[in-house]
Amino acid sequence: MVLAFGRDPYFSGWPDTVQLDYGNQETVLAMTNELLRISEQCDGLRCDMAMLVLPEVFEKTWGRRAQSFWPEAIRKVKAKNPEFTFLAEVYWDMEWELQQLGFDFTYDKRLYDRLAAVNARGVREHLFAVPDYQDKMARFLENHDESRAAATFPPDQHRAAAIITYLSPGMRFFHQGQIEGRRKRISPHLVRAPFEPADGEVKPFYSKLLYVLNRPVFHHGKWLLLKCIPAWAGNQSHDASLAYAWEGPDGKRFFVVVNYADHSSQCYVPLPFPELSGKLIKLNDLMSTEVFHYQGSELISKGLYIDLPAFSYYVFEQFILSDPK
Repeated sequence: MVLAFGRDPYFSGWPDTVQLDYGNQETVLAMTNELLRISEQCDGLRCDMAMLVLPEVFEKTWGRRAQSFWPEAIRKVKAKNPEFTFLAEVYWDMEWELQQLGFDFTYDKRLYDRLAAVNARGVREHLFAVPDYQDKMARFLENHDESRAAATFPPDQHRAAAIITYLSPGMRFFHQGQIEGRRKRISPHLVRAPFEPADGEVKPFYSKLLYVLNRPVFHHGKWLLLKCIPAWAGNQSHDASLAYAWEGPDGKRFFVVVNYADHSSQCYVPLPFPELSGKLIKLNDLMSTEVFHYQGSELISKGLYIDLPAFSYYVFEQFILSDPK
């Protein structure tokens, strides 16, 4: 008998694993039955390095062709438990492929990497993706493979990155201890962690963010990426800003604007909602106590003026007050 560590084709094996042979039909059947058994006991699974059992990847790693596994296995589980959720840990730009094979959600490592690199333009370009793709992305700021968010991102950047991550469409993925501001990364094999008191700034921030996220519009509403244009000629600081809108079935709207840079940013955000014309608009910032009033016609023609310090943000709830007099 020959036993091999599980591995991907670019690194040596993981010594706490044994590789199964997905070129063997009996293995495919046994693992499908295991998924069926597990699906009776929980609501979903995170599938570690899910792309490694794809036939072309398995052959590159092990030199032998594998059976196709995910499409039929997921189909059988969904036939028995339709609400069961499959989450794929996946890299190498194979997220769309795993989604097409039946996964409900796939890791969004690209968004995380661009946030860690303070690449606002890269984040904005990533969010240009089609809605069908965005809705199936699992957004995160930490997981068991990454360093703790509170240890990776300085406080202001951490909060701005969280606003971008968790107010974007898709699954919101929080790691144990993240909301309390834990800083020590714990090996999943250790099964215990040192005591760390909750961070007095991080925890209140996440409590407020989770309260905002509890609104139905952020789960069932329509999401739209908005343009940020220069506030005046020659001012390129708008490139550091991101803005998007959420609209519920009842017409209720929310606007998210973030300056994701270590310097101040000014921009205009034109609102593509013609029904605001001729109305008096109130915007309440849900993450603070600030309130702003605007003429709707100006928000459409010129845009919402934004002037934010480094790594600052607004989460506006829109109210239509009346026709201006």
